[in-house]
Amino acid sequence: MSVYPSRSADPPYLIPLTPEARQAALASALPLLTLPFRVGRDRRDPNRTPPWPHRDRRRGGASGPNDLYLPEPGPQYRLSREHFLIGAEGDAYFLEDCGSACGTLVEGRAVGGARTGGRCALREGDVIIPGGSGSRFAFKFTYHPPPVGTEEGSPPTSS
Repeated sequence: MSVYPSRSADPPYLIPLTPEARQAALASALPLLTLPFRVGRDRRDPNRTPPWPHRDRRRGGASGPNDLYLPEPGPQYRLSREHFLIGAEGDAYFLEDCGSACGTLVEGRAVGGARTGGRCALREGDVIIPGGSGSRFAFKFTYHPPPVGTEEGSPPTSS
């Protein structure tokens, strides 16, 4: 279990910004409970019937390489099976591209790509787009979950 940077005892969050990201995350705010938090392509067929769960949690001590799986139909892939991770060092968070082919955009800055990998600091509100500008997945990195009833949070319940 990782210790969070000294600024807070609470975990940071990924907020899904696209419908595909919300479907993969299965939540309006995804707490990063374990660091490093790993994200990659679900290599299983997303059109399978019945569908596979998008988040894979194996039991019995064995775990998959990722904490969040992003389903992407082929044959052309923008995402790598082990695409990026979020970690903490000192009192700061960082994103590391794990040698993906298309890289990751963080606030419009290219991190990695061409299987070179790369690393950058993460700041409150940074938008993360795995696979570059053509990707269907986008997330916001934040230290706080969105309040219920906001555009980024769960919709308010109606009576």
